[in-house]
Amino acid sequence: MSSARTPWLAYASLALSTGLVGSYVGLSKLLVLVFPVFLLAWLRFGFAAVLMLSWLRPAPHEPRLDRRTRGLLFLESFIGNFLFSICLLYGLRSTSAVVAGVLLAGIPAAVAAFSWLFLREHIAPRVLIGVALSVAGIAVVALTRADGGGGAGTTWGPLLVLAAVLCEACYVVIGKRLTQDLPPRRISALINLWGLVLVTPLGLWQACRFDFAAVSMASWGLLAFYATAASMVTVWLWMHGLQQVPAARAGVFMVFLPIATALVGLLALGEAIGSMQALAYGLALTGVLLATWPERIRA
Repeated sequence: MSSARTPWLAYASLALSTGLVGSYVGLSKLLVLVFPVFLLAWLRFGFAAVLMLSWLRPAPHEPRLDRRTRGLLFLESFIGNFLFSICLLYGLRSTSAVVAGVLLAGIPAAVAAFSWLFLREHIAPRVLIGVALSVAGIAVVALTRADGGGGAGTTWGPLLVLAAVLCEACYVVIGKRLTQDLPPRRISALINLWGLVLVTPLGLWQACRFDFAAVSMASWGLLAFYATAASMVTVWLWMHGLQQVPAARAGVFMVFLPIATALVGLLALGEAIGSMQALAYGLALTGVLLATWPERIRA
């Protein structure tokens, strides 16, 4: 009975994780107006590190970290947190929203390719069709929002967004490998700690010229929520689901990022969603269902 429920609990963790990420993306824009980018990242990792101090302690039965696992933890944080954020933020500043949306829609396909290449996962045709539907759905969403795309941008913009897509695919694949050796809570804490170390020089550089007294209590509260959700809750949920789900199938759940962002815009910001966008989101959700629907069990 429990084995039958386990995949759906893992799927729920993946969906909730990506949904939370998509929902706080809009809220984080408010924080960028208050804090510089690297200072915001430094405060986020620092606040979460305090909350996850107890998660750093290994379990009694847990083996010591070998050199390969330590290297994977560093790469997970460096590629999935540090490089991904830099490539995405600076890429979005130099390209249109339409081009960026189409490129980001390729994350499930990139995860599927990397999981086959590096993890040697067998990808069922049904999962491949689900990946294709998810990518197509989010690409249609981006194309239907061409009126808000902004300028054409530069050549470096799309390349940086594409690099962010590859960073996110590496994040999923490396995370899948780490869940075979470490529990999700400790992975989350160690990744966050590496992120704090990597961003500390740039964070201190911006902190020296920042007026902390001008920050309102509401902004500090929003920062606390952002740090808890971004560095602690969502990462733990993602690693918990990834522990039981193949990386290629987990990558399909990345479509919940733009879907959750759109729902926040619809419910909280008063934005409208057209019929083509609703159809595209339905296409993406169909891809998720197709990739995760349980196979028929032989008698």
